Amino acid sequence: MKQHYQRIWQTVQAIPYGKIASYGQIADLAGLPGRARLVGKALGFVPEQMVVPWYRVLRSNGQIAFPSGSAHSTLQTGLLQEEGVVVLNNRVKLRDFQWQPSLDEMLFTLQY
Repeated sequence: MKQHYQRIWQTVQAIPYGKIASYGQIADLAGLPGRARLVGKALGFVPEQMVVPWYRVLRSNGQIAFPSGSAHSTLQTGLLQEEGVVVLNNRVKLRDFQWQPSLDEMLFTLQY
């Protein structure tokens, strides 16, 4: 399982500044298709010394997974807004901010 977490963390680290990805998209790019829930779980176990931009990962409809108004939702919204990502009603418009990795990124940045 730890190997899966490493793959997920490395994939999330590849999301560019100002872009977001869905849990399912990260699972697919990490070579773990259909394992979107595992992505959420892995993000809850990121080692303290590792920098992983967890806040760039949202639900497939662009919604923040935390309840609107919660401390985690507020933190995630603030971090996204600092990067220029527009968050309205706990949601991001995917067509405007979703990461679409280029062929170069897929071949040379992503390992899976």
